[in-house]
Amino acid sequence: MTGIQAIVSQIATQAVEQQQLAASATGAGPADSGGFSEIFRSAMRQTEELDAKAAKSVTGLLSGDGVEVHEAMIATQKAEMAFELALQVRNKAISAYQQMMQMQF
Repeated sequence: MTGIQAIVSQIATQAVEQQQLAASATGAGPADSGGFSEIFRSAMRQTEELDAKAAKSVTGLLSGDGVEVHEAMIATQKAEMAFELALQVRNKAISAYQQMMQMQF
């Protein structure tokens, strides 16, 4: 699961860079524009928690700790959906950043 953690870390880093760029462009400080970054961090934490829960469920299923197959599948699907959402948000943020960089003033 280190691949997911690396991507989550990359997403969080890019979000911070986006916030710093926006803050420097508007003259606002980081404390003034904490809305998006805080929501994004919260979503990343939830994604990591779902990933950990899915890993724990699968491990419990394989070791015979009383985890049912459907519980493991549901946890895995939730983690996958959260990861896909985070990936799409990252892709949209990168796309928006690239569009802004192509603008001419």
